[in-house]
Amino acid sequence: MIGEVLQGFVTVLSPGTFLYLLGGFGLGLFFGMVPGLTATLAIALLLPITFSLETTHAFVMAMAIFMAGMYSGSITGTLINIPGAPGSAITMMDSYPMMQKGQGAKALSHAAFSSLIGGVTGVIILIFLCPLIAKAALLLQTADRFSLIFLALVAVAVSSRGSLTKGIIATVFGLMLATIGIDVHLQTSRFCYGSPALAEGLGLIPVIIGVFAISELLIQAERGRESYGGKAGIDLSKIKFHRRDFIPKLQDMKEIGVKLYVKSILIGLGVGALPGGGAAMAGYMSYAEAKRSSKHPEEFGRGSLEGICASETANNAMCSGAVIPMLTLGIPGDAATAMVLGMFKIQGLLPGPAFLGQHFDLVTPMYAALMISAILIPVALLLFGCYYIRIAFIRRSLLYSFIAVIAMIGAYAAEFSVFQMGVALALGAMTYLLRKHDYPAVPILMGVILGPMAESYLRRALIISGGSGWIFLTRPVSLIFLVVSVVFVYFFVFRRTKTA
Repeated sequence: MIGEVLQGFVTVLSPGTFLYLLGGFGLGLFFGMVPGLTATLAIALLLPITFSLETTHAFVMAMAIFMAGMYSGSITGTLINIPGAPGSAITMMDSYPMMQKGQGAKALSHAAFSSLIGGVTGVIILIFLCPLIAKAALLLQTADRFSLIFLALVAVAVSSRGSLTKGIIATVFGLMLATIGIDVHLQTSRFCYGSPALAEGLGLIPVIIGVFAISELLIQAERGRESYGGKAGIDLSKIKFHRRDFIPKLQDMKEIGVKLYVKSILIGLGVGALPGGGAAMAGYMSYAEAKRSSKHPEEFGRGSLEGICASETANNAMCSGAVIPMLTLGIPGDAATAMVLGMFKIQGLLPGPAFLGQHFDLVTPMYAALMISAILIPVALLLFGCYYIRIAFIRRSLLYSFIAVIAMIGAYAAEFSVFQMGVALALGAMTYLLRKHDYPAVPILMGVILGPMAESYLRRALIISGGSGWIFLTRPVSLIFLVVSVVFVYFFVFRRTKTA
């Protein structure tokens, strides 16, 4: 296995492929850094382009976007108190106070170094953990697979921000969208209302572009032309850094301690492997644990290096954790890996227990892209750290107009259908209205992606059992997944309500 992994690194470091990695890394930095844009949106816009890309190049770009975008949200959070991505909001609680104290470069350096540690270590664990999980997944039977997907949907619904009811409604809405089209078991049309275009179902790329890109553009347009610099009260002329300022001091790293990095890596991997967990949850849990165990908890929220390192280490370790269930079980760990799963389907590939054995030559370049991108994070900070701040002040009208055009071209190119462009616009408008009332968007996409698999395994299990639902309770593995679903509901809902 080590030899094949090394071959994956050789592939990525070849001149042609490495250029795609650098391109993806640059996109990830840009989209993660600009408030309102995310790495998820970058991958969504990349999806239509993957039709014309070699498979390896497409996935290398996606992994580079994922890793770079996960980190770069902390840059604007540190400099102007506006996180470029939701997962960086926790980091901002301590990095911006350091900026106000004149220690912005120090905060950025530790954020980059922690992202390097979390990203590289996470990939190393991923390399050894993925094959073990894939072997275990081969033992799952039909009822077990349905219960696992049910667990994933429950986890997505209850771990989303906002109320449980809204999370469930968003998930069910996604499941309903997944039923439109031809029933693969009975070969009859469902919810098509006589429309031949609907009989083909909703294209995955138009759904992704509508739910994420179009809805986000509508939300950003509603906010108007606000000045981020004015809002944060920052005078750009006074922000001057030197490259030597972006090198973390060894004494600071010793004070932070190896133990904090190890705990944050494990938390990030664990949360990433949980469907629906995401960077925000990983960062929050790691930050809370760091504060609990710190000798100086009173410094948290006022400029604590421990808080910055805990959050950023967990965020980037989460990237590797989210890839694990996607590759071994076909269940994405977060919104970004849901996009990557859509990319697999576009390429005619189906991740699952046997995927690693069949396509390990494709998986190893993905591992390499994640690790190399993590290594490039501090390198990019040293080279371009003095110029990062300028990206946050790009004229919004030009930026979002360009993204809107790319999104609609992508929706058309995916199916070569004007109807699917309309689907993207309609879903974008509906998701915009839902998000305005605090309904989460990620459960909608997860419902669309996991819905067909859940329905297929459910119906096949019922056929095997002669229509009896007891098969899900008499299978030990299936019962474990269902019990874990109940535990998730308790810990994420009822316990949170009691402590509120």
